[in-house]
Amino acid sequence: MSANALAWQALDKAAGDLEGQLYRRIRERILDSTMRAGQGLPSSRTLARTLGVARSTVVQAYERLKADGYLVAQTGSATRVAEVGTAPLPHALQPAPSLSETANEPALSRLFEPGVPDLADFPHASWARYLGARARSLRIHDLGYGDANGVRELQKAILEHVAHTRGVVARPEQVMIVPSTRAAIDLLACILLRPGEANGSVAWMEEPGYPTAQALLRSAGAEMVPVPCDDAGIDVARALGPPPRLIYVTPSHQYPTGVTMSLQRRLALLEVAQASSAIVIEDDYDSEFQYGSRPIAALQGIDRNGIVVYLGTFSKILAPGVRVAYAIVPPRLLREVSAALQLRGAVVPIHVQAALADFIRDGRLRSHIRKMKALYAVRMAASVAALRHHCGDALHISDGSGGLQLAAWFRDPDVDDQALAQILKANGFAMQPMSRFHLGPARPGLVFGISRVAPATVQADVARLAEMMKSSCA
Repeated sequence: MSANALAWQALDKAAGDLEGQLYRRIRERILDSTMRAGQGLPSSRTLARTLGVARSTVVQAYERLKADGYLVAQTGSATRVAEVGTAPLPHALQPAPSLSETANEPALSRLFEPGVPDLADFPHASWARYLGARARSLRIHDLGYGDANGVRELQKAILEHVAHTRGVVARPEQVMIVPSTRAAIDLLACILLRPGEANGSVAWMEEPGYPTAQALLRSAGAEMVPVPCDDAGIDVARALGPPPRLIYVTPSHQYPTGVTMSLQRRLALLEVAQASSAIVIEDDYDSEFQYGSRPIAALQGIDRNGIVVYLGTFSKILAPGVRVAYAIVPPRLLREVSAALQLRGAVVPIHVQAALADFIRDGRLRSHIRKMKALYAVRMAASVAALRHHCGDALHISDGSGGLQLAAWFRDPDVDDQALAQILKANGFAMQPMSRFHLGPARPGLVFGISRVAPATVQADVARLAEMMKSSCA
């Protein structure tokens, strides 16, 4: 059956986001095999006329689907459905029984510090107005203990934001408001890991991966299994260990390498998780900042089995001091996560939640992201250019297509990156050694932060860095 023969129902114009509606409709048809690999789609002009929408709406939806790997197109030929088959399960995996932020202390002399946003352009005045207005207008029932899961206004505002920008599919009650992603990971690890059961403590972790997540999982009793990442993201077919109870990933912008997980790898990951009755923790780390293309949609949006917990935070896009993050949990985990959240009392102040809901609904967050994305894109490009010019002989520099950090690997595999990082730290540089992000043997490298780079001085800064590395590694 050709795509042209499929019935194209009218979009719900009253609901808005026509591009998103069309994107999700085509994506669902591909994922449920109604549309198969190689099938041609109607031209953008034809489909726009059929649906009664602007041609640009169809073009943009097609472009999103191409970026996410669902469609392919060649000059002079029709846009077609891509091959999205999954990789085979790892040999070690057998079907299992069914199972029911770093504080930003201003330190402008710490050059290239990763993990922190630039607070110089934080919207201080407008945020203070929103915060003050809500603090002055709290109602009587707002002053009680309230719902530990979060203020409903903020749950709705967050869900509308991530549904539009990240393709997340959920209901407001699935949004749990927490002070940080650290708190969320810790909470989930304690709930999901069951050391007394067979494989109940096994956690698969990206390699390299976020050290704080590694530490939190370990403290919850996890048996850590590193799973290699390459240019297409985590490769579950190369996992060497028992079936997981929990899998931690940063698929949209892998930390620290910066790669985006391919669609094939995403589907393979979901297949493995389903086969082993595991829960996937999707940490959507600084995915808003993509410089060469639109951010790829969240893994959670293509989860058909309720096995993905989606984590987001305002620490990178606003400021760590706002102290607001969130976990969007599958319905089957709602009761357990809610009870644990209530018990722990990890609650964000009511007036902060309400103010942030207003800030998002009024478009302030969207505006701030646009502004910072433009600034960070310039700083990333300047950093990549300077590092390749001055350090290209010693370091392989990644492309810097997104995020607030930039990965680089030493061409000499014998460099002690931890010792070098200590020397550089004593001289005002704050890069992190790549080995810090590994559970096993590491290829030496450095992780650079670009958020506070000054394009006017970055060439001189990197020239000084190159001289120091040369003398230290001689």
